[in-house]
Amino acid sequence: MENGDIPQDANEHCPGPESDSAGKSDACEGCPNQQICATAPKGPDPDMVAIAERMATVKHKILVLSGKGGVGKSTFSAQLAFALAARDFQVGLLDIDICGPSIPKMLGLEGQEIHQSNLGWSPVYVESNLGVMSIGFMLPNPDEAVIWRGPRKNGLIKQFLKDVYWGELDFLIVDAPPGTSDEHISIVQCLDAANVDGAIIVTTPQQVSLIDVKKEVNFCKKVGVKVLGVVENMSGLSQPISNLKFMKITDDGEMKDVTEWISEYMREKAPEMLNLIACSEVFDSSGGGAIKMCNEMDVPFLGKVPLDPQLCKAAEEGRSCFTDKDCVVSAPALQKIIDKLMETSGLSLTVSNGV
Repeated sequence: MENGDIPQDANEHCPGPESDSAGKSDACEGCPNQQICATAPKGPDPDMVAIAERMATVKHKILVLSGKGGVGKSTFSAQLAFALAARDFQVGLLDIDICGPSIPKMLGLEGQEIHQSNLGWSPVYVESNLGVMSIGFMLPNPDEAVIWRGPRKNGLIKQFLKDVYWGELDFLIVDAPPGTSDEHISIVQCLDAANVDGAIIVTTPQQVSLIDVKKEVNFCKKVGVKVLGVVENMSGLSQPISNLKFMKITDDGEMKDVTEWISEYMREKAPEMLNLIACSEVFDSSGGGAIKMCNEMDVPFLGKVPLDPQLCKAAEEGRSCFTDKDCVVSAPALQKIIDKLMETSGLSLTVSNGV
């Protein structure tokens, strides 16, 4: 029973579980839910009221989801936050992956702790306009496993939403774990009254990922969350040819490094090749990839991000790829996706300071 819905096994003329007469009226006699209804608290959940008040100062709330783990969802969330902050927006990044919080590392905030003031929990700040909250800041040992059942996870998500003092925000990015389980239901219910803008869904090109991502799209449709768009991440390996390592298989089957010889040959014989980008398919996209899925499910396609070793390095080191001159492949692709998101999703381009 949620949101005052009448249970399917209720008696005829059920007054409803939110009614003052729930469990007490003549119509409740013999109902299997009578005791539950009689003792359940009535009226709106006070936590939801507190959450709505907190979220009133946040202009846009965006969920980053994926039905499949390991598709680069947290990397995308981190770089989206970096990009929006670089555009002078006030940005918050909330990590609700309770069992696998990777956002602190990807933002360069490992070892930081949460501080409390009379206004609530204070986010940990990367820059003055980019704050972060994660259970990763609360673990005494970063290698400690979080072994929690659903109710405790849901309780922490509620606490993050009602107790963290973000101040005035243009964007709150919520990085969720993969799947469609407790955390997802909890965040959608908690933000229901706060007018969440929608969800960005991240996938990789192959069918083994898309099968689960389709479930995520259907989850959003069922719970009434708008799909702002789908991002196809790791869409082929792309990097400057000068960054490649070249190997030769010898007669006895060993791998011999011939990178220096190849590089010298190109410098002497074909220097123009050193400016090329080498691309290779990593995952099988013969099924049409994310574009085909978006067409079939009638959701927007935002674009592709190649598998770029330099983006992986930036994420490992907690840096923005947009300030890294080496991310020549991934940074422009991400910028195009963010531009398209801003243009097509009705998100305000006016920063909080009015500039």
